[in-house]
Amino acid sequence: MFQGTGSDVGKSLLVAGIARALVRRGLKVRPFKPQNMSNNAAVTADGGEIGRAQALQARACGVAPSRHMNPVLLKPQSDVGSQVVVQGQVLTNAGARDYYKLKPSLMPKVLESFAQVAEGADMVLVEGAGSAAEVNLRAADIANMGFAEAADLPVILVADIDRGGVIASIVGTWNILPPSERARLKGYVINKFRGDPSLFTPALDIIARHTGLTCLGVIPWFAQASLLPPEDSASLRNKNKAGGIKVAIPRLPRLANFDDFDPLSAEDDVSVDFVEAGRALPGDADLVILPGSKATIPDLEFLKSQGWDIDIAAHLRRGGMVLGICAGYQMLGRSVADPLGVESPAGSVIAGLGLLAVDTVMAGDKVLRSASGTDSAGHDVQGYEMHMGRSQGDDCARPFLMLDSRPDGAISADGRVMGCYLHGLFASDSFRSALLAGLRQGRQSDLAYESQVDRVLDELARHLESHVDMDALLRLAPTTPG
Repeated sequence: MFQGTGSDVGKSLLVAGIARALVRRGLKVRPFKPQNMSNNAAVTADGGEIGRAQALQARACGVAPSRHMNPVLLKPQSDVGSQVVVQGQVLTNAGARDYYKLKPSLMPKVLESFAQVAEGADMVLVEGAGSAAEVNLRAADIANMGFAEAADLPVILVADIDRGGVIASIVGTWNILPPSERARLKGYVINKFRGDPSLFTPALDIIARHTGLTCLGVIPWFAQASLLPPEDSASLRNKNKAGGIKVAIPRLPRLANFDDFDPLSAEDDVSVDFVEAGRALPGDADLVILPGSKATIPDLEFLKSQGWDIDIAAHLRRGGMVLGICAGYQMLGRSVADPLGVESPAGSVIAGLGLLAVDTVMAGDKVLRSASGTDSAGHDVQGYEMHMGRSQGDDCARPFLMLDSRPDGAISADGRVMGCYLHGLFASDSFRSALLAGLRQGRQSDLAYESQVDRVLDELARHLESHVDMDALLRLAPTTPG
């Protein structure tokens, strides 16, 4: 099990890279994360949803993602706390205190899923969440040491030297853990190292003197990590490139499934600008995209409070294009209503931007499915749906997509506003190339996005093989999970 000295130390990509490296050795490897908190989720083949990072890790292992690879997923919402997803399905909405009381009852489900994932595997790589030393939450922990003890797993600490204080983060974690949990720590890795590693050698001696722990690797900065889907919106960075196409995306407070836009960022002449609060949407944008959100009504209110609705109207007057995905599609319509309190207080209703003749009601079971088809011009698309709302209206007579022989989304009468429920559509090379060709005066894209992801995973695996003692890791693992 890999546990961090803090959040965002690089555990997710470390697990993905080690998984790919071990698969290259001929092992059957599976990823597992007991509890995740993220609005960046993926649909699984067995009809559930898990954190996007675990889907990437499954891909690194060469297997389809399963709802058991991330049995507890928390999806933050405004006002009503987080949506709690257990084994791929929505269980409830809960605030922080209520979830803390709920956690102990979830451990049996977590262990059940772990057993499912471990069955038939040579190796299971388990990722913790946040810090290993969140001792104030230890009594109900299912994400870090609580799970490691329940499953009887050895633990490797992951520390991020790029943020500074790495010696204190390792030694401090060691000091604050009780003896039984210290005994589970079998070593550590230093991640995101820049500069001359020989200068860090004295630090290894200091850490060993205070903890007795062995360093299993000092991993240099891997620049191509930015080409892999990020897990957390804190990792989002604007990709500004000279000339070319400019895409503006309002950064909503409950932004979800933001990896939708990674294929656009990967294009060598496309600048993707995630516009922060307090800044107007750029007037020279070629395309404005309204992204997914875990709370459509509060985020639509936020969008209007920022004046972005006025910016969007001005963008259209200048001849620009607007595309909405999932919640963004809902926002483009005439109204959004939440009579049952699915994402907002019950009875909430708000006027949309009125750019599509569509109305949305939040109701019914959550739609979770993979889908494929074509856009209105016949270009292939594929991806997944993940939504509670149902949308209908006159503009739906001009569907943006046909998915598995059914219409999805809508296009305005002038063809410059469009929306759909399909996440992941920009990863479809023919669709993305055609869309961008209309903005770049016909030049076609030669980017094969999915192939690039696999190439980067292979390069990450080779990078880790050069800097992590893989043989030592294998020796540390128990012969059978649990």
